[in-house]
Amino acid sequence: MRTKLSTCRRKLRYGTEAEAIASAAASGLPLRPYRCDRCRHLHLTSRTKKKWVPLAAD
Repeated sequence: MRTKLSTCRRKLRYGTEAEAIASAAASGLPLRPYRCDRCRHLHLTSRTKKKWVPLAAD
C-alpha cells in the first residue's frame, strides 16, 4: 500500500535503519522501521498486520 503524502510529511524521517531502530527502542512501543515510498527515508510504524516480524532474541 502506498504511503499517503500527508502521512509522510508529519512523520519523523530517519537516515539509517540503526537510527530508526534506536528511536523505536527508546519509545518503549512495539514500533518497526519501514522505507517510505514517497520520500525514500525511513519512518516508524506500529502496524504489523500481514508483515513478517523477526522474533526477539532472548
